[in-house]
Amino acid sequence: MALAKVKSKTNFESSREAGKKVLEIEAQAVSALIDRIDGQFEKAVDFLFDCNGRVVVSGVGKSGVIGKKIAATLCSTGTPAVFLHASDGVHGDLGMVQKKDVVIWISKSGNSEEFESSFPVFKRIGVPIIAMTGNTKSNLVKNSDVTLDVSVAQEACPNDLAPTASTTATLAMGDALAIAVLKKRNFTKEDFAYLHPGGSLGKQLLLKVEDVMYTGENVPVVTKSAKFLETVLEMNRKRFGGTCVINDNGTLAGIITDGDLKRILTKDANLNGLTAEQVMSKSPKTVSSGTLAAKAMRIMKSHNIMQIIVVDEANKPIGMIHLHDLLNEGFS
Repeated sequence: MALAKVKSKTNFESSREAGKKVLEIEAQAVSALIDRIDGQFEKAVDFLFDCNGRVVVSGVGKSGVIGKKIAATLCSTGTPAVFLHASDGVHGDLGMVQKKDVVIWISKSGNSEEFESSFPVFKRIGVPIIAMTGNTKSNLVKNSDVTLDVSVAQEACPNDLAPTASTTATLAMGDALAIAVLKKRNFTKEDFAYLHPGGSLGKQLLLKVEDVMYTGENVPVVTKSAKFLETVLEMNRKRFGGTCVINDNGTLAGIITDGDLKRILTKDANLNGLTAEQVMSKSPKTVSSGTLAAKAMRIMKSHNIMQIIVVDEANKPIGMIHLHDLLNEGFS
């Protein structure tokens, strides 16, 4: 048993060192790319920026897997892109490539049969070709308009066979391309949100108060002269834990919440003689309907309130939001 424990510990330490070595090799591979951000890189960015069609990313094997991610990153950052599996391309799918497109071809060796078969089609169509390869003397480079050198000193695989550092470097170069194009077209976080409407960022940047607020008969409202019982009944009917209090001209005068009612009850006051004006808080927190829901959430959290009143330009209440509604939308 003692020997088994010692052996297990030794294996664990060996695995730890192996893991560190992989990360060191891959970090060095990515770091080496920095000096290769040159005129070729700028030319590639210009091709993608000026593209009036789509960016067609292609490759086989592990290069294809990386190509899918690069295409997805380009799409999510405002550059229309599709992935074309190189093997499918030579069996009919090259038909998706149009004259206004730009091709990014990924190949570690740069001598894939699929590219050799596809190149005549690309040449006939007249599309620019951006090569991402580890072999700058390959046929791919000779037949491309731009070359991005993603070669690595060694793979993290101890046999220098399994694509590891090379795929990491290629992925990093793809990210560099996408973000450089993003910056060149001034792609903002709002633009990003429009392409991700279902995500949390999309909601943070797109969802407005008017999209989630309760309106019309659903909004609890009483006048300043409303009696205490009438006020309680209105709050119970609408179930907001509060009610707007309005002036005679319909403008907002204040708010009454469950907390206000509890404070009145502890004072042993003459409840029958109380009016809403005597119970209300006179400085309620309000927002406009065009306010971002995320901002309304921040206001409620910072002031420790459960509801917020939505007013129009004349300061008349037109809606109300409850904290729980925003929590249900995924805000936190």
